[in-house]
Amino acid sequence: MSNEYCLRKRSHRKWVAGLTLLLSLMLVLSGCSAGKEGSDGGGGKITLKMMHLWPEGSSAQQSKLVTQIIDQYQKDHPNVLIQQEVLENEQYKNKLKVLSASNELPDIGITWAAGFMEPYVKGGLFTPMDDLLNGSNLKGKFVPGTTEAYALNGKTYALPIELNISPIYYNKAIFQKYNLKVPATFDELKQVVKTLADHGVAPIALGNKDRWTGSLWYMYLADRIAGNETLKKAIDGSGSFDDPGLIQAASEIQTLVDMNAFNKGFNGLSNDEGKSEFMNSKAAMYLMGTWELPNFTTNPAIPQTFKDQIGFFKFPMVAGGKGNVNSWVGGPGVGLFVSENSKVKEEAKAFVEYFVVKWGEQSVTQAGVIPATKVDTSKGNLPKLYVDLLNGLNQASSITLFADVQMKPNAAQVHLNMIQALFGKAVTPQQFAEQHKAAIEKGN
Repeated sequence: MSNEYCLRKRSHRKWVAGLTLLLSLMLVLSGCSAGKEGSDGGGGKITLKMMHLWPEGSSAQQSKLVTQIIDQYQKDHPNVLIQQEVLENEQYKNKLKVLSASNELPDIGITWAAGFMEPYVKGGLFTPMDDLLNGSNLKGKFVPGTTEAYALNGKTYALPIELNISPIYYNKAIFQKYNLKVPATFDELKQVVKTLADHGVAPIALGNKDRWTGSLWYMYLADRIAGNETLKKAIDGSGSFDDPGLIQAASEIQTLVDMNAFNKGFNGLSNDEGKSEFMNSKAAMYLMGTWELPNFTTNPAIPQTFKDQIGFFKFPMVAGGKGNVNSWVGGPGVGLFVSENSKVKEEAKAFVEYFVVKWGEQSVTQAGVIPATKVDTSKGNLPKLYVDLLNGLNQASSITLFADVQMKPNAAQVHLNMIQALFGKAVTPQQFAEQHKAAIEKGN
């Protein structure tokens, strides 16, 4: 295509745009009403503005899926036009802040749960979505524990579309070599750890420089020993971290450290460095979110022989504990909000409802993303690891949101610092509890 042709095309487009603008101005001046913002007032197009964070370059599969859903919706609803604005993650967050300051949020946008969402809700910027949540298309469709993360003062202000849970992945070849069985109890897990450590194999891959990685281990032990509700209440301040079960969970972490359960130098390694121990078959187990699933199933850069060796198991039960083996640590990724000040709020909510349903049907097969809605694993050709995890997820009794996401910013930093200190044996379990209690009581 010649430059001259391109220039002519651009010139023609400018001329058409100029003429369109002139005609529009003439219509306005002649007294024709333009109706409410977002529509033409005459039964024509309704424009919905949607801002999201899946650029075509860095998030190709998600970007493609979003566009497919939008295209189909526009085809089914010829009077609706959906305009996308797409930004990278950090750019998106910054723009959301700027737009909220001037009360100019898009009709539909992306938000994170809990602490991230709270200032927008308190500022009256997000509209409640409980009517959609309780409507015929979505009622009972979400995995238990997902929508609660988007609730504040009894109302739900966004609908989650992604979900991550944290299984313990394990290397079947290493287990077979040492005649190990998948542990059903924590005592059995400790026996697996002892056998591997005695043979000079790192039982568990961990990079705890990032701290939230170690928090996963503490949270599961807290859940299994003290129970889901006790842990949640300690985090939100209605209970306390000096609960005996929560102190016992901290003590069990140090027992694992004493048993050499984790790879050498774990407290000074990043998550990626810790993960490499597992990816290189040097460590037998790895507790991490399901965002790692593509590395064990579909990632073409990972050898198939390694992928075939990977299985998973639920964090085991602790003898005498109050927890439930079907309780997971994890949480929703992002959700969709509708602006409280949207001029086309009902149309925006209708599209959000449609989007959540379609995303739930297609996100696993097309983008490798687990949705927050329940997945029918009998449909679609999914890798076995996905099917087994999705079936486990559909049986979830609860999902406890990552502690540092739930907590207020300062308390979250204390939690993360204390996790590293606990694993490094720089604090006792009792001191660990006291520091948490003090930080949460400060309320910031």
